[in-house]
Amino acid sequence: MADRARTADPHDPGDLHVLTALRRAWAEEDAGGPVVDDAFERAFADWARSERRTFFVVERDGVPVGSLNVLEYRRMPSPGQPQGRWGYLANAFVLPGHRGVGVGEVLLRAALDHCHARGHARVVLSPSPRSVPFYARAGFAPASGLMILDAGRF
Repeated sequence: MADRARTADPHDPGDLHVLTALRRAWAEEDAGGPVVDDAFERAFADWARSERRTFFVVERDGVPVGSLNVLEYRRMPSPGQPQGRWGYLANAFVLPGHRGVGVGEVLLRAALDHCHARGHARVVLSPSPRSVPFYARAGFAPASGLMILDAGRF
């Protein structure tokens, strides 16, 4: 079983390095090889530090093997109503050699525990086709209450 997930702080240089390296590994897996982008590290740091995100990392034998993050969305306050919030689970990634052995489950459990502790009304995500069965096993179901307008249409 993988070590427990831990939170990672993108303001900490060591944690930022771990998160950046895992994101680069993900991109290079998708691209089928190295991706040259001299601006990536700076762009990633700016992005990671700019939102209400909580990052989680799993390490095996001291080596980071997976990460994900939760963006907290806060609803507009209404008179007489508590301010609602929900979590958007995003960017889940496990290195190929560590898939299918529980790392994803450890990351997901840490994220869901975090969302529960924060009082989130729901957790949403936009899964890749490959990850749909994983999330379905965890109890996620398709949603139908949203509408979308893609960039070429506005």
